[in-house]
Amino acid sequence: MRADDLAVRSDALARLEAGVARLPDKPEETVESTLAALWHAACGAPLSAAAAAGRELPPLDAAARTRLEALLARRIAGEPLAHLTGRQRFMGLELESGGEALIPRRETEILGRAAIATLEALSAQVDTPIVIDVCTGSGNVALALAHHAPRARVWGADLSEAAVGLARRNAAALGLSGRVEFRAGDLLAPFDEEAFVGRADLVTCNPPYISTAKVGVMAPEIADHEPRLAFDGGPLGIRILNRLVQEAPRFVRPGGWLAFEVGLGQGRGVRKRVEGHGAWEDVREFPDESGEVRALAARRRATPA
Repeated sequence: MRADDLAVRSDALARLEAGVARLPDKPEETVESTLAALWHAACGAPLSAAAAAGRELPPLDAAARTRLEALLARRIAGEPLAHLTGRQRFMGLELESGGEALIPRRETEILGRAAIATLEALSAQVDTPIVIDVCTGSGNVALALAHHAPRARVWGADLSEAAVGLARRNAAALGLSGRVEFRAGDLLAPFDEEAFVGRADLVTCNPPYISTAKVGVMAPEIADHEPRLAFDGGPLGIRILNRLVQEAPRFVRPGGWLAFEVGLGQGRGVRKRVEGHGAWEDVREFPDESGEVRALAARRRATPA
């Protein structure tokens, strides 16, 4: 690296270290990976923090140096890195990211892995599994399932038209538009038709699960830049979770599965709700590295309890 670029790098790292508070739900955004992502974006080749980490930094010309300075200032002011680069990595996929939808988080990969394992177990029974992903946002879970389970046919839906547009762009960029279709609408309402009712092998969801009272004390990087619709789960944070548990049995076939993400501390209470509903059995928990339950899965009973 040229001496002048080394000096820019050293100064930028110091400024990021002093000026950016790291959020626990974005562990991949170290000072080094953040600078690398901003540097590549300034040079016209945007990458997520995960993709940029460890890559050789290209030389900066005068225009790129000016762009990097502007990006650094915006990051230090609190704009999310994924909005500045327009990129976020999720389960090995490089996705477009923006203000239309929640930025995909590492903890949602727990749901993704649980859903993929479920599809693998179903592969002996079903040639082409039907998957519905609601609250799809940028399409990250739906697209990860389609990528890692190539026999599956996946549909996604979101209440936000803007989020659906982002999800469709991601599907096109990944070459998955032929197997993944996105619709706009409220939770499972876009699938209220004969082709889906009682026929889904798997329904997945990463719902909003932050209580309304906590939204006001969230980090400004989240509350000021990401869509409230994507994280405000109502007074107790479980408004959409409750609806999902109640409404999904109409769409999941007997023996099919429902899998969804839950917030910190919600696992035990939501599990009781699922077990008490009557339509579900074999409820399974999926914890994070600290042992906190972050996803649940349940199988549709053949007959209600």
